[in-house]
Formats: sequence, C-alpha cells, structure tokens
Amino acid sequence: MKTIPFIDLKAQYQALHKPIQDQIQKVLEHGLFIMGPEVDEVEKHLARFSGAKHALTCSSGTDAAILAMMALGVGPGDEVIVPALSFIATAETVVLVGATPVYVDVDPNTYNLDVRALEKALSAKTKAIQPVSLYGQPADMDEINAFAKKHNIFVLEDAAQSFGARYKGRCSGALSVIGVTSFFPAKPLGCYGDGGAAFTDDDTLAETMREIRTHGQKKRYFHTRIGINGRLDTMQCAILIPKLDRFPWELEQRTRLALRYNNAFSGLPPVIPRLAPERTSSWAQYTLQVQNRDAFQKHLQAQGVPTAVHYPRTMPDQPAYQELGRIMNIETSRKLADVVISLPLYPDMTEEQQDYVIQTVRGFFTKG
Repeated sequence: MKTIPFIDLKAQYQALHKPIQDQIQKVLEHGLFIMGPEVDEVEKHLARFSGAKHALTCSSGTDAAILAMMALGVGPGDEVIVPALSFIATAETVVLVGATPVYVDVDPNTYNLDVRALEKALSAKTKAIQPVSLYGQPADMDEINAFAKKHNIFVLEDAAQSFGARYKGRCSGALSVIGVTSFFPAKPLGCYGDGGAAFTDDDTLAETMREIRTHGQKKRYFHTRIGINGRLDTMQCAILIPKLDRFPWELEQRTRLALRYNNAFSGLPPVIPRLAPERTSSWAQYTLQVQNRDAFQKHLQAQGVPTAVHYPRTMPDQPAYQELGRIMNIETSRKLADVVISLPLYPDMTEEQQDYVIQTVRGFFTKG
C-alpha cells in the first residue's frame, strides 16, 4: 500500500533549497530581523504580481483582516456580512474589532457568498462585506462591489485561499478596496510560519495600515492611532522571495492536476468542483461533495490516501459563536458542511501519486 501526502512541503523545499538558503544567509549576515530590506523587496514583488498599488506584509492572514477592518473604521455597533461556510477567522476578525458578523448562505456550485442573500442581510448597521474566495476560486466580486457601492459600504476580499487566481483578468486579493491573504505554509503561496498580506490601491488606507501594523506609529515613538504588533519578520519575507519566483509554475501545476481529477471523476456520484465564468482557481483545496463522507474517508485512509474536511460545521454553529451575530438562511452552507471533503493536491504531486488517489476514489464508487 502506498502512502500519499495531503500536501508535500518537503518536495517544494527540495526544489528551492539553494535560493532559500541563500536568502536566509543574507538575513543572518545583515541581522535586520525585523523590517529588514527583504520586507520591502517582497512587498514590491507582491504588488507587481497582484496588480495592486500597495502590498503590505503582516504577521498572519488573520492580522491582515484585522488591520484592514481597523483601517476602514469597522468597530462596535457595525455589522459585517460574511459567508457562513468558511474558516473561523472570517467571523473571528469581525468579533475581535467589536463588530457583529451577519452570516449569509453560499452558492452550492462555487462555495462562495451567494450575492442573492445580500439584500436581506443589509441593515442600517452594515459597514462592510467580507466575501471569502473559498477553496481557491474568487467570489462574484463585480456583483458584490456594485452592491456595496450602491449602499455605501466597504468590501474586504478574503483571498487567503485564492491568491494567484484570476477574476476577469485581475488577481484575487486586488479586487476590492482592500484584499487580504494568508501565507500559512499550506496555502498556495506559503512561508515557513504564519504570515499574510493586505492589498489596496488607496494611498491613505495603505499608510493607515502601515501605522496600525506597528503599534499605531506614524514615526518612531509617535503613536497617532491604536495599533497592533502585526509585522511579518524579515526571515519569512526572505523565504517568500524565491517562492514567488516559482509561484506561477505552481499555479499551472495545481490547475493541471485539478483538471486531471475532474476528468477522472466525471460521471461518478461525487459532485466535482466547477468554475464560474471568467475566473480561474488557485486550487488551495480540491473539494468534492460526497454524501456518505465518513465511509468514503475511511476507505481512502485504509488505502493510505489522506483527506481533509474544510469545514465540518458552519461558523455560526461553532460553540463560541452561537450567540454572536445575526444568522440569515444558511441551509445550503449547513448541507455542504456535511458533504465536502478535500483530496491531496500540491504542485509537486506526481502523476503516479495522483493516479493512485484516482484509482482509490474510483474503487470506492465502483466496488461491488
């Protein structure tokens, strides 16, 4: 029996061993471990890649969203519309700035915020919408931005899983007034610890987030606003520099592998991922809908194929959040939480490894 990794970061490191070691050595030699020159270098690279005027690195994707909401003035008394199916940080960040999450349903095909739910969720307290581009595919950003403009509210794009994907030719993360992403190691573009970034074309918002990121400092020991310790350290930025050089190739590989899965599973019972028009996916996860998920998961595990469930319950159904926020009709989100399951997919996955996963999946649905 083979054993397939769910994600293979070691293989990626082996491919980038020399440039990563060289970048780390540079940092060790100059000794500027906080806000060193690599921070500015990777921010310029991220801005070029994304097409945003400003890219601001920070300590995590969660802190990126907090920075963004603080810069937009989101706080107590405000409501932020979020999709019910997402990682808990989506609601957590809203709560941490003192605002109230309003949970709406997701589209059953894309898993992203259903724009048809926005009107009913709107209230006089609505300050922002935080759409999440789940599993790697950008949300319906044109429709969301148009709705927000009509009602004079902000859009904060959560591109933690979709950075590198394209929406009508533009990069996810740069599709609203502020976009944020995560560099958690398992993300499409990851560092070797926690990390994140915020993107904006607005000069004032960029400067505000830079100040908030460093304890609200406008200049050293001159604090003009409440802030956080939200910097990304120099070493992590040094690691991201060679990773960014390889990133376009990795996105191509993720797409190629995802299409191989789609072709292999076409005609089988699981619902395979579908892309909406005029967009690509960064394929952070390759996620099926399987009705008998527990049996499916056990079958794959017995054959050495790991799986993951993103996510087994909606955010408002989490114990700590059940009394926080307003919950709209989230029937689809709850149904999806019971059936979604992700298969191994990573850029350095060989066709032999993928064929084994395919064979194991097909074996479950064709046995007997």
